[in-house]
Amino acid sequence: MKASDFFNSLVKSGFLFFTGVPCSYLAPLCEVLNQKDRSFHVPAAREDIAVGLAAGAYLAGRLPVIYMPNSGLGYCLEAFASLPLIYYIPALVLVSYRGPADQGCEEHLMMGKHTEDLFKTFHMKYSVFRGELTASRLKKIKQYLVEQELPYFLLITKGALE
Repeated sequence: MKASDFFNSLVKSGFLFFTGVPCSYLAPLCEVLNQKDRSFHVPAAREDIAVGLAAGAYLAGRLPVIYMPNSGLGYCLEAFASLPLIYYIPALVLVSYRGPADQGCEEHLMMGKHTEDLFKTFHMKYSVFRGELTASRLKKIKQYLVEQELPYFLLITKGALE
């Protein structure tokens, strides 16, 4: 899916604040976001900072999107556990699904192998994004965010955004 179409779908659905840490899987989306001003997109130095920025954006009335590599998910589980998961702060979290598809990058294999296990252990709702985001699917994700007031995670596969 074209990153610009993906971005426009999110904005049309009410996601008006973006923050996160780049990853090569998310590079096309980051290119789109880097054209936006700081009231709309604030890059973060670390994943836990992005979680905090998204919480602040939500408390200020915006529905946030966080983006990060799955290695960053491991790094910031404590930030999720101590802020959005216990204080009911929703955010759409885009996580690159690095791992087996990255032959020659063995540093991603372990995290890729256990990413879904982490979601299950922390009882965090997720699905895999392979390049298609229908209006119906996005509506269900937003409904979950609004009703449950918890983060929802989309695992972004290699090449899903172009």
